[in-house]
Amino acid sequence: MSNDEIFAAAYREHYWAVSRYVARRLQGRADEVEEVVAEVFTVAWRRRADLPASPLPWLYGVARNCLANAVRGYGRRRRLVDRMGNDQAAHGRHIVDSPDAEAPGAWVHDALARLSPADQEVLRLAAWEELGADEIAVALGCGSRAAAMRLHRARSRLRSEIDRIRPAVAAAPASADATPCEDDRHG
Repeated sequence: MSNDEIFAAAYREHYWAVSRYVARRLQGRADEVEEVVAEVFTVAWRRRADLPASPLPWLYGVARNCLANAVRGYGRRRRLVDRMGNDQAAHGRHIVDSPDAEAPGAWVHDALARLSPADQEVLRLAAWEELGADEIAVALGCGSRAAAMRLHRARSRLRSEIDRIRPAVAAAPASADATPCEDDRHG
């Protein structure tokens, strides 16, 4: 297969996965999703000779870089709009939820938001994108052992944040019919 055919197959197979990856990270800024995804595949087209046999983790790595550029650009535009006094509240588009309106599982998102961007990304790659440690390593541009360690540490920090936010959930008693762990039986 030629490089062009390899690129076309990767595009067809992974376009929606890359789109979901970008959309989840742009949190509702749908107008920018298509722009970022187009940039990802533009980079992939330029580097089509470098596409690995399993291109999705590599595409996620490219998407991370494109997202970083988009977020920086968004910040610059937002500061410019703020300086001009043309914010959304001035046009009556500011929406406020009622105080008791908490989305299901919002506390998990709150706990995740308290983590560093690096921890958030490794957890999202594992949970949202369903990548294993080897694939996370490709997406992050690091070794497999480093990716596994980052994931382990991020999960530990997330558990700590969840325990801090929702101590009642963390302190729920274990069921009486649960089988003890192997380690618990030996001391």
